[in-house]
Parts: sequence; structure tokens; C-alpha cells
Amino acid sequence: GSTPTASAVGADDATNADDPRVRININTATAEELEALPGVGEVIATRIIAYREQNGPFRSVDDLIHVEGISDRAIDEFRALVTAGP
Repeated sequence: GSTPTASAVGADDATNADDPRVRININTATAEELEALPGVGEVIATRIIAYREQNGPFRSVDDLIHVEGISDRAIDEFRALVTAGP
């Protein structure tokens, strides 16, 4: 019989967090995941989570403007890193 090669096993086992195509979903992200975004610390991450718990899911990334402490500029900085979709 043949045995599988090492390259065939685990070829896609790279950490997804290191993949630039993987976006953080602002509707499901934990505080720790949100803190990985540029300009987002513990306080802002907590505010994002509190906002979505009180107001429901974000419909778009632009809805982050309603979270205290997040500016248009901040949203532009991490727009490519986040999603509000499924």
C-alpha cells in the first residue's frame, strides 16, 4: 500500500488568524479578537460588544461609528480587517 506524504497531511493547517483574507466578524468577535484591530483596546472592544448587545447586530462596518470612541478614521483603518456579515 501507499502511505500519504507529509505535505498532503496538514497542508492547510496554517493558523487562520495569520491569513489576511480572514476577517473578524464584529457581530460575533470576542473582546480579545476585537483588540487585535488597530486602535482598539480593551475599553473600545467592551463598548463594541455592549453596543451590539443593546442594539442588535451591526448591519455594516460603518455602523461602528455609533460606538463611542470610534471615529471614521479608525473605521477606515480596519475596514479591510472586519466584516458584519455571516
